[in-house]
Amino acid sequence: MPMKPRKAKPRSRANVPLDIQPSQIKPRRRIPHEFVLEALSALTPRTRPLFSCLAVYVQDKIVLALRDKQDAATSSDNGVWVATTQEHHESLRLELPSMRSIRVLGKEVTGWQVLPADSTDFEEVALRACDLILANDPRIGKSPKSKRVRHPGGRAAGKRTR
Repeated sequence: MPMKPRKAKPRSRANVPLDIQPSQIKPRRRIPHEFVLEALSALTPRTRPLFSCLAVYVQDKIVLALRDKQDAATSSDNGVWVATTQEHHESLRLELPSMRSIRVLGKEVTGWQVLPADSTDFEEVALRACDLILANDPRIGKSPKSKRVRHPGGRAAGKRTR
């Protein structure tokens, strides 16, 4: 006999008690390097958490990740992470001179590059990267890999045994 699908319980948005004090509400996380999102606002960027960063998407591509982690061991990689590929590093470095590989990823050279927040020209270079994104520069941005659709019961589901 087939099982009836269970209905999802409606979620209530009114789960906050009325007697809670404003000081008891957990503040929202600060957006790191928010000026980058303001510079890209004409493209209506979307954001999502990505490891210890805030990923920035324009249309269907991830273009940047914003990072400002307080961990002293990895703070040298704070700044604006640029989604690119190794073939574009040299040409991008001509326009974004402080760009370098991300050390926290553990590899010598990666597709992702960082515009370090501790460089003297950080905001200027980060805004230049935004200008390239606004101009639809093909060197910046990666389309995320599509997620595989999982079938209930794994690979063998739907196969008949004899």
